[in-house]
Amino acid sequence: MAYACCAATKNILRVSQFTRLMSVYPSHYVNPIVEKNLQSSKGNELSHIPIKAAPNDLNDTIFYGQLKQKFLNYITKKGNAALAKELLTKTFEIIKRTQIERLNLGTADQEKVITDPETLLVNAIENSRPLLTLSAIKRGGVKYQVPIPLTERKSYFLAMKWILEAAREKERKVKLPDKLAWEILDAACGQGRVIKKKDDLHRQCETNRAYAHYRWS
Repeated sequence: MAYACCAATKNILRVSQFTRLMSVYPSHYVNPIVEKNLQSSKGNELSHIPIKAAPNDLNDTIFYGQLKQKFLNYITKKGNAALAKELLTKTFEIIKRTQIERLNLGTADQEKVITDPETLLVNAIENSRPLLTLSAIKRGGVKYQVPIPLTERKSYFLAMKWILEAAREKERKVKLPDKLAWEILDAACGQGRVIKKKDDLHRQCETNRAYAHYRWS
């Protein structure tokens, strides 16, 4: 009985490994090009190179934004993409109304007021991106917090994660679109909790720069 169970487990593992290998593209496959202006220029170069299939949410419309789509995916919980899209749309609506009010009241320089919520979202994410982080490295039985540079993908992930966490940690009586809109506006202006968190992390990395050589040793 035990031998039959072990044999069945091995078969399941073998099948799962086989399907995993079959579901991943080989290393020589290249990413698809969605932009039409790049397709004409790079079409001849990629005519004889295998290309990966494009994701379902990728398109070339003027309303598509890569950062906006990633941020929408991070908002999504339990696969409820429709609810996440509705929350983000309400957030953009609140940002748009707030900026138009500032523009009409004349409380700020009219040339510097940005009314496009998608541009403000991109600015907020760019301002919140950390460049360094601390990693625990053990040397001689002692753990040191060593500053290491972040990859571009990881820095974008942390920026969007911090903005969402800062919005969700606020008062629960206020709805998420309102909290998220104010966090995006603050981060786009270079202030707020997310910017403070990034500056604190960079300050800690600067304090521990004496341990930077442990990264290679």
